[in-house]
Amino acid sequence: MKGFYFRLNVLRKRLKYVFLPKFIFEFIHELIQTFKAKKQMGFNDTYEKELAFQADRRRATVEFIKIISDLWYDKTIELVLFRNQLIDRNVSEILNLHEYAGEFVQKPISIFDSVEIAQAIKTLDFPPAKLDIGKLTYEFHLEDQKYSNATAFVSAKLGDAKKNKSIKPKDVVLYGFGRIGRLVARELMTRTGKGNQLRLRAIVTRGPINETVLEKRASLLRNDSVHGDFSGMVNTDIKNEALIINGTTVKVISANAPEDIDYTQYGIKNALVIDNTGAFRDKEALSRHLKAKGVDKVLLTAPGKGIPNIVLGVNHSAYHPDKVKIFSAASCTTNAITPILKAIEDSFGIKTGHLETIHAYTNDQNLVDNFHSKYRRGRAAGLNMVITETGAGQAVSKALPSLEGKLTSNAIRVPVPNGSLAILNLELKNKTSIDGINTIMKKYALEGDLVEQIKYEMSDELVSSDIVGSSAPSIYDSKATILRKDGKNAILYIWYDNEYGYSHQVIRLAKYISKVRRYAYY
Repeated sequence: MKGFYFRLNVLRKRLKYVFLPKFIFEFIHELIQTFKAKKQMGFNDTYEKELAFQADRRRATVEFIKIISDLWYDKTIELVLFRNQLIDRNVSEILNLHEYAGEFVQKPISIFDSVEIAQAIKTLDFPPAKLDIGKLTYEFHLEDQKYSNATAFVSAKLGDAKKNKSIKPKDVVLYGFGRIGRLVARELMTRTGKGNQLRLRAIVTRGPINETVLEKRASLLRNDSVHGDFSGMVNTDIKNEALIINGTTVKVISANAPEDIDYTQYGIKNALVIDNTGAFRDKEALSRHLKAKGVDKVLLTAPGKGIPNIVLGVNHSAYHPDKVKIFSAASCTTNAITPILKAIEDSFGIKTGHLETIHAYTNDQNLVDNFHSKYRRGRAAGLNMVITETGAGQAVSKALPSLEGKLTSNAIRVPVPNGSLAILNLELKNKTSIDGINTIMKKYALEGDLVEQIKYEMSDELVSSDIVGSSAPSIYDSKATILRKDGKNAILYIWYDNEYGYSHQVIRLAKYISKVRRYAYY
């Protein structure tokens, strides 16, 4: 009888070759080939389905982007996704943000759901607003049994928006055009829409204004070695001494003294002056801005003396814009640590603590070794870690009086151009756990007064370059937290983009000062 030797595997135990009759061998062989073919067909079928799904997702994202643009430019309604900006984002970026959102709330946040909610917002008549579509989508899933459709849900959730009064836009003057000034300018001009809140009207610099100077100013605004190219158009108007940014004229004014400028001759009235020069730091010096014609209020982008130092979200409500003329946005480090410290103080209490900030080098340091008025800052910034002082520890108490005298602080400038890290070593009043701290921080990042300030980061691989471009001034690294066995000594790691994140905080404060903050749903 014809036959073949055939090797079998049973339960991972290999049998020896056995003799099988030809017809049995052929039957088994056919079964194996059929199985292999079906398996291959299954793989191919799955792959094709995946391709089709990805195409549908990206098509839906394109529709989502259009709705975002229509809402912003037609109605001044800004959509964000758990505080992450959506305007001027591409398809892949928006899909990645949806992945982050799903991980953040531990529930799937689908682009298809976002489109449905966005369409509902578009069909309804809302005033200017800032709406977190991530939170709305999440809540819709939790409460979908209560509502017949997305439109009914959105109408119920955002019903209070219609009670808000209309907003009168505020003229803005940038006094100085350095790192912070240019980033603020980028952001204001990128978000120019119908009835926008803040209107950049002028930039004040020192020295002559000629073709060369204007072209250099335009180039610095257009190109940035850290933050990349500006996603808009920047041209010069030599005749009128102005920059044309996204088609809008911004006057460039030369002045040696703030009080010498007459802004009204440029059609600027009741303006907010954002001073980012660093030359005027106290109430007396900053009051000189108020002597200029056309100025209503002043905002300093640095810690100030004799004026309210504000960390928006923490202590802004203590100073009403109708009663205060000059404000300070404090420092980037103060804005990074204060929201976290407030969350910890309110939840566990803080006995004492130490702040160490690992800070990117700044332009007050030397590129090569040279004389400097400060100790150690004279050494080459790109080659050294430089210990220096920081007033952030003391500055926190201005926003959180309960921490007065409880914090010490120091700084180390390191050879990176941007992206900093604050390390908080805190002795707590009440015992907790790492999970307890993370739960609290996640809660503050999800709801309450600090949702714009705190971003909850879940990555195991986070490094300084990853946080460049983040609009949140404070990025809590949940995977890095350390807690002593007694549960009362916590070490927290807080990342911050000391330029971009801080600039956004400046703009938020500027909106509060100018009373142009829209209805917000977070």
